[in-house]
Amino acid sequence: MNFRQLLNAPFKNTPHKVDVREMYSQPDAQVMHITLQPGELLKPHKTPVDVFFYILEGEPTIQIGEESSAFPKDTIIESPKEIVHYISNEGPQMARILVVKTPNPLAKKAL
Repeated sequence: MNFRQLLNAPFKNTPHKVDVREMYSQPDAQVMHITLQPGELLKPHKTPVDVFFYILEGEPTIQIGEESSAFPKDTIIESPKEIVHYISNEGPQMARILVVKTPNPLAKKAL
C-alpha cells in the first residue's frame, strides 16, 4: 500500500511562490495540494493537459479563460488544457485546493 501524508509531501519550487506540494505523480495523473493564504494567488498560466480543482477549504476565486467565480469547499471545477487559468484567495481565511492534471504533464515530456 502506497500513501503520502500532506505534512510529508515534498514542496514544489514554482514561479508562483506559494505552498504547493506533490501528493501523487504517475504517468496517468499528477495531484498537487495548494495552500493559499489570504491575498496569495497562483499566477495566470496554461497547462498542456486537462486540470480539475477540488476546493478543500476556504473560498478561492478561480478564473478560467474569461470566467471567474469564488467557489466554496467541496466544489470541483474543470479547466481544459491550453486555457489560461489562475487561482486567488481574496477571502480572509486560508484556502486549500487539490489540483489534478490528467495525464501527468511531466509524463508527456518524457515521451
